[in-house]
Amino acid sequence: METTEQSMEVLNDLIEINNDRVAGFAHAAQELKENDGDLRVLFLQLREESRENVYELGIAVSKGGAAVEMGMSGNGALHRMWLDVKSVFSGHDRRGILTECERGEDAIKKAYESALSPDNELSPQFTEMLIRQQQDIIASHNQIKALRDTEA
Repeated sequence: METTEQSMEVLNDLIEINNDRVAGFAHAAQELKENDGDLRVLFLQLREESRENVYELGIAVSKGGAAVEMGMSGNGALHRMWLDVKSVFSGHDRRGILTECERGEDAIKKAYESALSPDNELSPQFTEMLIRQQQDIIASHNQIKALRDTEA
C-alpha cells in the first residue's frame, strides 16, 4: 500500500475511534445522577477533547487528498466497550462506570500506539500531531484511573 494511502487510512481509523469516544462520553454524561456532577464535567471535557481530535485529523486527511471517514468503528473495541458502559449505568456504580471508561481509554491508547508504529511510515507532521493527541489521551486515562482508585 502506498505510504500516503496508508497514512490516510491510519488517520481515518483514529477519526472513527475518536467518534466512538465522543459518543461514549456523551452517553456516560447523560446517564449520571445529579450528585455525579464532577464526572459529568469530566466526561463532557473528554468528549470535547475527542471532537477536537476528529477535527484536526479530518483536516489532515483532507489535505492529504483523501475522503474523511466520519463514522464510528462499529465493531471496534471502543464501540464494544461503550456498550459495556451502558450496562453498568443501570446499577449506577461510580467505580464500575469509571472502570468501564478506563477500559475504553485503554482501547484508544492502544489505537494510538498502533497508529504510531514505524510500519505505518507516517510523515513527521502526522507523527507530531498523533503524539500530542496521544499525550492528552494518556493524561485522561490516568485521571479516570485515579478517580476509579479513590472510589471505595
